[in-house]
Amino acid sequence: MPGVTKEQIQAAREADLFAYLQFYEPGVLKRDGPNYRHKEHDSLVYVTGKRYWYWNSRGRSINALDYLIQIRGYGLVDAVHTLAGGEIQQAPAYRSTTVTAHVQKEPEKKKFSLPWARRCATSAVSYLQRRGISSNIISRCFREGLFYEARYKGEPVCVFVGKDDAGKAKFACMRSITGSLRKDVYGSDKEYSFCYPPKNPGSRHVAVFEAPIDALSHATLQELEGWKWDGYRLSLGGTSHVALIAFLKRHPEIRRVSLYMDNDLGGLKNARRIKAMLHEDQRFKHIRVGINPPRTGKDYNEKLLCARERIKERQQQSRHRQAAISI
Repeated sequence: MPGVTKEQIQAAREADLFAYLQFYEPGVLKRDGPNYRHKEHDSLVYVTGKRYWYWNSRGRSINALDYLIQIRGYGLVDAVHTLAGGEIQQAPAYRSTTVTAHVQKEPEKKKFSLPWARRCATSAVSYLQRRGISSNIISRCFREGLFYEARYKGEPVCVFVGKDDAGKAKFACMRSITGSLRKDVYGSDKEYSFCYPPKNPGSRHVAVFEAPIDALSHATLQELEGWKWDGYRLSLGGTSHVALIAFLKRHPEIRRVSLYMDNDLGGLKNARRIKAMLHEDQRFKHIRVGINPPRTGKDYNEKLLCARERIKERQQQSRHRQAAISI
């Protein structure tokens, strides 16, 4: 396996997932009787007596490597390096032998800080343009501090930023420009995920996506096709509903939620789950919830790229007709 050895992969599988979460994601753990449950994924339960995590919705146990790859979206090499490399060994209680030791002495959570921005963001801008994102939208993200270029372990990455109501950065996720890395910055608060705001304040509509790229693709499609819509575009940073619930609490004026999940089994299932959850919650019963998967492609970025290809073909056909007329 390029980049990692079989021994490193095995060590990552055997890593203590409970300790990893306590050190790097302490906010996602909640008590459930004698056990623990994952706040973002209620079907993930840590059975303290047997000291293992069980994924109820999948009907199987889950280890630390599974968690980073299948839930947090890491690539294999990055997940292995995180669990079996230098980063995770910095956790003082990471390989503690008893659960009681974790409960009695919680390690200090690493503070959130944005990765250092590169002065020149040419690579990041080119990456978004290749994904079909409008130059106007990229410029607005730069102006409002929602997007910039950084480096992670020598690799150029796009950084998408989530802010609180005061404009302070609380969340950031990194997307590799040249590879497959997808990673939240340590200490990020999932309640403040990336959100592309409306042009005019006071909107009562929020569109929800799995990733920032899809949110920006949706905004670009509106620019291309001239939709009369002005609302929030919120990224969940995956399939967790934490960012949406927190957003709705902060914005009680919202009256409509449109779920633009991926057009695949996982995306549609998650959209139905979120819709049911909002309808069952007394706080959000007044909100209309719609499910709007893309009709073309798996996600809204694929839909955007298809739309741009159609525009390009029409322009070429128009040029050919004009050339024929001039002859």
